[in-house]
Amino acid sequence: MSTSTLSAPAVRSPVRAEHVTKRFRQGEAVVEAIKDVSLTIDDGEFVAVMGASGSGKSTLLHAMAGLTRLDEGRMVVADTDLSGLSDAKLTRFRRRKIGLVFQSFNLIPTLTAEENITLPLLTDGRGDRIKEHLDPLLDRLGLTARRRHRPDALSGGEQQRVAIARSLITDPALVLADEPTGSLDSVSGQNICRLLRELCEEQRRTIVVVTHEPAVAVWAGRVVVMKDGHVLTEFRTSDFGDAQSLALHYQNVVKATPTAKEQA
Repeated sequence: MSTSTLSAPAVRSPVRAEHVTKRFRQGEAVVEAIKDVSLTIDDGEFVAVMGASGSGKSTLLHAMAGLTRLDEGRMVVADTDLSGLSDAKLTRFRRRKIGLVFQSFNLIPTLTAEENITLPLLTDGRGDRIKEHLDPLLDRLGLTARRRHRPDALSGGEQQRVAIARSLITDPALVLADEPTGSLDSVSGQNICRLLRELCEEQRRTIVVVTHEPAVAVWAGRVVVMKDGHVLTEFRTSDFGDAQSLALHYQNVVKATPTAKEQA
């Protein structure tokens, strides 16, 4: 991949979750997916949110993206309280300020790589920015030679790089990735992690990755551990020499805290 860089995002604001709670109804029961969570993510940070299935990590990420409305608390992104936006304004804000990357890539199969990448600008009426942003982005992510290939002609790692390029084309303040390596083999997954870290370091991108894998979390600068909808603890990855030692610490932290069922 080329080491050429793109411009840093224009908006430089942290993410602030202030006592956020989200409830879901399951039949007659009400489940609190996240409970009174407060968290600050600084400009240019690469943060991994770790937890088992059902810990609330994906719900928290969706709240940061404005994809789910909170029942209590405030989510502030790029100096904007998401709860104060109408659905239309929230959609517009998300298109311009937040880049989303998913485990399943979510590429449109009939479009080429570059058409998938530029779609967010076109749907936002900013097609005039394509010429300025597309070529440097393709170059940086090593996709120039694959720009006219459709997803079924790309490897899993290439498809995820297309998805990352799509998330960056609008020059967002924040990039949110939900299990971005979950559909990839270990080598491709590590390459994606390396790419995210490089984007953070080169461009001061603020990146939040949700994962249950220590081998992914170790690439971040800070790890936030969730269980039963709560934040248990957080720690710096620099305190651990490798993914194995980070995994051991994570497991000890989780085991030391009883589950909601155990407490009951």
